[in-house]
Amino acid sequence: MSVQSDGLWQDGAAALAARLAGGELSARAVIEAHLNRIAAADPDLCAFITVAADEALARAAELDATLARTGQPAGPLHGLPVAVKDLTDTAGIRTTYGSALYADHVPATSDIAVARIEAAGGIVIGKTNTPEFGFGAICRNRLAGPTGNPFDARLTSGGSSGGSAVVVAAGMAPLAHGTDFGGSVRVPASFCGVASIRPTPGLIPAPGRALGWDTLSTHGVIGRDTVDCALLLSAMAGSDLRDPTSLIGDRDDGSETRLGATADFGVATVSQAVRERFAEAVERLERAAGPVAHRHPDCGDAMAIFRTLRAAQIRHAYGPLLDSHGNSLTDTVRWNIEAGSGITADAYLEAQAARTALYRRFVALFEEIDVLAAPACGVLPWPNEDGEVTVIDGRPVETILDYLGVTAIVTLIGFPVLTLPVGGDGLPFGIQLIARPGEERRLIRLGRMLEREAGFVHRWPPALVTR
Repeated sequence: MSVQSDGLWQDGAAALAARLAGGELSARAVIEAHLNRIAAADPDLCAFITVAADEALARAAELDATLARTGQPAGPLHGLPVAVKDLTDTAGIRTTYGSALYADHVPATSDIAVARIEAAGGIVIGKTNTPEFGFGAICRNRLAGPTGNPFDARLTSGGSSGGSAVVVAAGMAPLAHGTDFGGSVRVPASFCGVASIRPTPGLIPAPGRALGWDTLSTHGVIGRDTVDCALLLSAMAGSDLRDPTSLIGDRDDGSETRLGATADFGVATVSQAVRERFAEAVERLERAAGPVAHRHPDCGDAMAIFRTLRAAQIRHAYGPLLDSHGNSLTDTVRWNIEAGSGITADAYLEAQAARTALYRRFVALFEEIDVLAAPACGVLPWPNEDGEVTVIDGRPVETILDYLGVTAIVTLIGFPVLTLPVGGDGLPFGIQLIARPGEERRLIRLGRMLEREAGFVHRWPPALVTR
């Protein structure tokens, strides 16, 4: 199956939004075009757990009627199809969290991120595949998958927002929502050749989160370019007093951007193939945007911190589920929950103190630079059938999380990240562009320039290789 030369599904979100707002296109036509694209592409890719066709068409009819009556679009996302990761509640649309335990679960209310998408005129077209509860390198669970990479459906799309990245990369929706703990928006964007933003934690609030001050996980956005990502981010962003992390403002002062780069933060496990692709990307970055300082702070304890905090939080959240339904959970989910057993209060607090010191070392580095570039994953896409990453360049890794080192370290410090595809032949590869908290606008400015000047742009998969 190859990409066709026409069809609304090929248009970017910003371009579609302008045509929808002006009445040139109806929301129904746009939704129908993308439902047709889903019908053509998704059987090979398994990117959706649930396609909300009836709900999307009904919402499109409402929006078309409102525009005809008032002459005003519902908001900046008026009529745009948006795919939502199936870890996030959608009122009236099945939400499974990737688990057979919730195969028939239909929430009564939507997460605030979804509610804001819909308030801005966006239409939820479906729920995208994710490993069970988001734990795993392969988008596979007992309900759906594995989700195939659109450049070769035998390869992984990345976890755990792989379904969302594939939907955008293959034209099944122009925009997709994701979530990111250790790299779950950034890695799939890199693997599928699209753009993403993991914002400063709190920019998209999570007022229902049990651990209100937790900043390890955040909602994120996926689009085919920086402008489209910024469009979805603007609809979802904004403070909420119920989330104590959501009160940060925009800190970008519009100044010239000083650049830095690191292939591995000095500690992350990164394959030779990724190092070579990253070196080429940094050369292009330097030609387009000016000198690049090769540096990073001391991150020697970062992965130990990440493993401790991640394991403790997962054990806290899912320990009761392991006790009550352990035999029904996948091996990866059980491993993730059991990794938190025996972590003491002292060990947890020591990890939090070390995380604070790591954050301050990054702050010191960012007195000399404004944006730090790094790879968006330690490896390139691998076959779905291989499962978790246990070996890199022929050497066993310590844990199945190690390939995420370059993204997990950034998770710890809570700095915002724009991920861009760098183009070129072969499998997609993306880089992280990391800025200070609250400087999403700086990243968006830089991203648009790099798309123009460095060719860091989405490319359509030349073919979808079927399993």
